[in-house]
Amino acid sequence: QAQLRESGGGLVQSGGSLRLSCAASGTSGSIIGINTMDWYRQAPGKERELVAGITRDGSTNYLDSVKGRFTISRDNAENTVYLQMNSLKPEDTAVYHCNGEVALDEHGSTWWGSGQGTLVTVSS
Repeated sequence: QAQLRESGGGLVQSGGSLRLSCAASGTSGSIIGINTMDWYRQAPGKERELVAGITRDGSTNYLDSVKGRFTISRDNAENTVYLQMNSLKPEDTAVYHCNGEVALDEHGSTWWGSGQGTLVTVSS
C-alpha cells in the first residue's frame, strides 16, 4: 500500500504564490513511483473540481480558470508532484487534495488514493 501527503497550503494575499507538494510513499516498503496524479480542490458549499493533472509521461491538463497561473510538475526521484500556484485569487480558496495512482512494484501492482488535503486561503 501507499500514502499521499500534501503540504504547502496556507494564507496568502491576492496576487501571491504558493507551491503545493504531494509526496507518495509506501506504507510497508518502498514504491516504484507515481503513475498519474491529479490535484482537486473543494471550496465550502461548492462541488469538487479537477484543477490539474499530470501523467506518467509528463502530459498535463488544467482547469480553464487556472491556465496560465498554475503549473503542475513532478520529481520522479522524490516521488513528488507539485502544484505551483501564481497570481492567486480569492476564488482559489479551497482545500486542495492530490489523488492518483502509485506503482507499488515491478509486477504491476498499483494503489489509488488521495491525501488528507491542504487548505489554501487567499485574502482579498
